[in-house]
Amino acid sequence: MIGRLKGVVEAIGEEAVIVDVHGVGYEVYCPARVLAGMPQTGHAVTLTIETVVREDMIRLYGFASETERQWFRILQTVQGVGAKVALAILGVLSGEELTEAIALEDGKTITRAPGVGKRVADRLISELKDKVGSVLASGGDQTFAIPVTRASGDPVVSDAVSALVNLGYAEAEVRKAVARGRDDGLETTADLIRAGLKILSDR
Repeated sequence: MIGRLKGVVEAIGEEAVIVDVHGVGYEVYCPARVLAGMPQTGHAVTLTIETVVREDMIRLYGFASETERQWFRILQTVQGVGAKVALAILGVLSGEELTEAIALEDGKTITRAPGVGKRVADRLISELKDKVGSVLASGGDQTFAIPVTRASGDPVVSDAVSALVNLGYAEAEVRKAVARGRDDGLETTADLIRAGLKILSDR
C-alpha cells in the first residue's frame, strides 16, 4: 500500500491533484484545505496517503499530516460518514477545530462542511466524544472509554474536566491544564475546554 508520496505537482483540480513521481502521475483526492495550500504546478510536494482498495477501484487520498489521515479514518467510523463526507469535513475544519467542536458538543460548527446536516453532526459528536483524544494520541485505531471522576466544588471546572477526559486525555494532565486556565482568569466551561485543549495538544 502507498503511505506517502513525494513528487512534483503536475495539475490541481477541484477535488484532486496529480503528483508526478518519476514519470508516473498519481491522482490523489484531498480535502479542500489541502488543495488550497498546494504548491504551484512544477513544485515539489509531499503527501501522507490513505490507500483505499475496493472491488471496482483503487483510490488515493492525500493529507498534509499523519494527524489529518488519522482524522480521515476516525470520521469514517461514524455511521453515515464515508470518504466523501470525511473529506468535506476536513476541508473546512482542522483537527484542532474538530476536537474543540466535539468537546463543546458544537454541532453547528461541524455543519459548516458541505453535505453535513444536523443529524450527522450530532451523531459524530455522540460517537466520537469518548475516543478522539486516545486515538490521536496513540496514532492507532483503538478506542478507550475512560471513566470520569467528577470534581467536587467548582462545577465549571468539573464540567471542563469531564469533557476533556471523555475525549480520552489522561485525567491527571487534564486537571493540571484546566487549573492553569482557571489561574489565568478563565470563567466559563467553554473557555476552560479551549484552553485545556491548547495546553494538552502542545505537549
